[in-house]
Amino acid sequence: MLNGGDQALDADAAIISIRGLKTQFDSVVIHDDLDLDLMRGEILGVVGGSGTGKSVLMRAIIGLKRPTAGTVRVFGEDFYRVGEAGRLAIERRWGVLFQGGALFSSLTVAQNVMAPIREHLNVSDKLAEEMAALKISMAGLPPDAGAKYPSELSGGMRKRAGLARALALDPEIVFLDEPTAGLDPIGAAQFDELIVNLKNSLGLTVFMVTHDLDSLYADCDRIAVLAENRVIEIGPLEEVRRADHAWIREYFAGPRGRAAGMSHA
Repeated sequence: MLNGGDQALDADAAIISIRGLKTQFDSVVIHDDLDLDLMRGEILGVVGGSGTGKSVLMRAIIGLKRPTAGTVRVFGEDFYRVGEAGRLAIERRWGVLFQGGALFSSLTVAQNVMAPIREHLNVSDKLAEEMAALKISMAGLPPDAGAKYPSELSGGMRKRAGLARALALDPEIVFLDEPTAGLDPIGAAQFDELIVNLKNSLGLTVFMVTHDLDSLYADCDRIAVLAENRVIEIGPLEEVRRADHAWIREYFAGPRGRAAGMSHA
């Protein structure tokens, strides 16, 4: 098994390559000398115990939490050294689904989806509306959802609306932060299926922060485990779950881990 510090991966094949990452809040270090590669076309599930910085890692990659040290290369470019114009060009090539959807409450679903289109693309209102309608459909929402406000939607529909907005600019990479959190088992399974279908049909690369064992089994090509301020294990799920580490054993061998494994056997 390869740990996060000596991944035998071709960095040139990685759509995102992180080396020596350090993040901290004041004197509290979250990540230290963290290495990670996200390979083009894969769904990577990022797991770890509470406080290991799963969401912080995602925010460091997308520019919302500047690292103290290390490099984040995206599409071969050093994201934090490429300049404002370069970062903007990179950001146009990814989409982000935050926990809870993070929708603008004063805008309808369609207006939420149109927001990045109007910000980044010089298109007519009619074309923006057509593009938004397409993304809403791709996210598995009915056409009339576009006219509704977030407060009028169920939790699952808000997640899908957030996903539609993440897909607005036809991204190559999609970041998902706990996408099935708060959903009932049926809704979570449907969302997992949607992610896999979108990945296969659109050729997406997906970085998914999750604690949902069912999502790991249903969606992910590889799993990265955060502990001890770094990536301690990375690889296919069946390899990672056999790793000799206390948290990994407890996570995969506990009642929920066994149940998820049996249901996806």
